[in-house]
Amino acid sequence: MDPWRLLVAWRELLPPDAVFAGLTAAWLHRLDVDPCNPIEVVVSPTSGVRSRTGLLVRRSRLGEVVNVRGLPATSAQRTFHDLRRKLPPVEFLVLADAALRLHLGLFDDLAEPAESPMETRLRWLLIQAGLRTPEVQAELRNADGRFVGRADLYYPAARLVIEYDGANHRDRLVEDNRRQNLLLNAGFRLLRFTAADIHQRPDVVTSQVRRALARV
Repeated sequence: MDPWRLLVAWRELLPPDAVFAGLTAAWLHRLDVDPCNPIEVVVSPTSGVRSRTGLLVRRSRLGEVVNVRGLPATSAQRTFHDLRRKLPPVEFLVLADAALRLHLGLFDDLAEPAESPMETRLRWLLIQAGLRTPEVQAELRNADGRFVGRADLYYPAARLVIEYDGANHRDRLVEDNRRQNLLLNAGFRLLRFTAADIHQRPDVVTSQVRRALARV
């Protein structure tokens, strides 16, 4: 069933004080997550409703409740506060970057967001390996000040550009080759990684970046 229809149907079955929360609330706030595995709600401590198949119930003092597209949900701030305690750090960082891209106003003073979840995972992998935090979506210019590209991740002191090659990379091959030539001719160094590298060969990724940074 369509997630929206499923949430509307559950709303009719739940007590009036039930509020969608967790990943379900995150989906209502326009984040690209699975809202129904399970559906998460918060109810008052005295409510008699219990968790069951497909429904996860938490009891808490109800507050920071907003109406999102006609359904009650925890506010974006409360939702992310809850998810920060629940999710593994890298999964939370992926959602935080998504919130930045959607301009939800939660982390706008912290950093520029990565453009994709895999770029976020790559950044987290480098940080967890003890490497310096790279800049995100950095504008790169040559010696004449001409714009030559935007880096997924960038270490300015080493002039090291790190790129994530997604599944549609082949469709952009000509443009990527042109851009890569511009970067190399402008004196930047470049490393490229795929999802397979990040998931299956993380040690190779971090060791290559570490060696490149050591050659400053």
